[in-house]
Amino acid sequence: MTEDRDRPSASGAAALVVRRTIKASAERLFEAWTQPEQLMVWWGPRPVRCAGAAIDLRVGGHYRIENELPDGRRLAIEGVFTLVERPSKLAYTWTTHPGGQESELVTVQFDAKGPSLTEIVVIHERITSPLTRDSHDEGWRGCLDGLSRYFSLREA
Repeated sequence: MTEDRDRPSASGAAALVVRRTIKASAERLFEAWTQPEQLMVWWGPRPVRCAGAAIDLRVGGHYRIENELPDGRRLAIEGVFTLVERPSKLAYTWTTHPGGQESELVTVQFDAKGPSLTEIVVIHERITSPLTRDSHDEGWRGCLDGLSRYFSLREA
């Protein structure tokens, strides 16, 4: 996995880039990322659990992912899809404070490296603080670990 923790975005805020190559087709990974019943199985860094997911997969469609933290608190992540290019790319806004601060932006690329090998590139932009960037770095690493485990168990 390669990352670029301090890549500046167009707005001057920090951007985080995390990469992972997973043994699965881009189509299967895209589906796992965009179908709530699959996303709920692998989403979140351990020991966070995905307690719910709703996805309206279209430009302008909303999504909501509910994380349950180890202490029982819940944190909702939500936003709107700004780009849907099946099976190669998604872009969506990201906020944990609906109606509050400006949304961050996440782009996920599914770059096929063969029929059953795909590099996922997560670009998380408009991050306003180093503390938030570090939290996202940990979260994305954990999510990609979970996605990798999800597909390795499906292959077993």
